[in-house]
Amino acid sequence: MSVLLAEHLSVHKARRAILSDVSLMAGPGEFVAVIGPNGAGKSTLLAALAGLIRPSAGEVSLDGMPLKRLARRKLAQTRAYLPQNPVCEWPLSVERLVALGLTAHLPALGPLPEAFQGAIAQALDEHDLSARKDQPVTTLSGGEFSRAMLARALVAAPALLIVDEPVTGLDPVHAFAAMARLSAWASSGKTVIASLHDLTLAGRYAGRVLALRDGRMAGEGALTSAMIRDVFGVETRVRGEGRSMTVDFLGA
Repeated sequence: MSVLLAEHLSVHKARRAILSDVSLMAGPGEFVAVIGPNGAGKSTLLAALAGLIRPSAGEVSLDGMPLKRLARRKLAQTRAYLPQNPVCEWPLSVERLVALGLTAHLPALGPLPEAFQGAIAQALDEHDLSARKDQPVTTLSGGEFSRAMLARALVAAPALLIVDEPVTGLDPVHAFAAMARLSAWASSGKTVIASLHDLTLAGRYAGRVLALRDGRMAGEGALTSAMIRDVFGVETRVRGEGRSMTVDFLGA
C-alpha cells in the first residue's frame, strides 16, 4: 500500500515560482495523469513527488511519513521514478540497464541473485526487448531506449510509480502498449502518476487528470473540453469515454 499526499507544495528557483500551492493525493489503484502546457511545472511537480526536489513550502508524505524523514533506500524500494528525456552514455547491455532498476533491492556485495533473473526476463519480454537484451544501450533507437527505461522502472514492482512523459518517442503501437501497462499496474493495486502531453491517451487510460497552468492547479477530475480550454486556451471536442475517448482539436 502506498498513499502519496502532497500538501500545498511550492517550489522556487532563482526567485521564480515554478510551483505554487499544489496539493494532490493518490493511493493504491489510482492512475493520475498530470497535464499542462510547456513550462507549467509538470516535471518539477513529479520530481518533488518523487522526493528528488525539496519544496520551498508544503510537504510530501508517503503512507503518512514525510519524504524528508524517509530513508533514501526505503524510498527507492517503494517508488520508481522515470524522468523526462533520460540519457545513458555508457554502452551497457539492455539487460544490464533494466537490472539497474533492482539496485535498491540488491545486497551490497556479490553478483545479481538468481531470484531476480525471472523479473528481468519478464520486463524485457513485456517491453518487446528480449531480442535486444545483449545490445548496447547506446545503439538503441529513441523509442527502444524509452521502452528500456520504462522496463527498468517497473522491474522491481514498485508500489508507487512516477513517470514523466513515458510515451515520448514511442510509435503508436508501443505508446498504446505502454499506457495499457501503466493502467494495468494501477489496477493491480499500485499507484501511478504520469505527466502526459497526449490528451487522448490521458483521457483514455488515467482515472483522474490533474491540470497545471503557470505552476498552479487549474483543474482536477475527468478530462473535459472546458478543462482543456482553461489550461491550453484551445477549443476541443471530447468524444466517447474510457478507452474509446478521443480529443479533437478545433482551434484557438
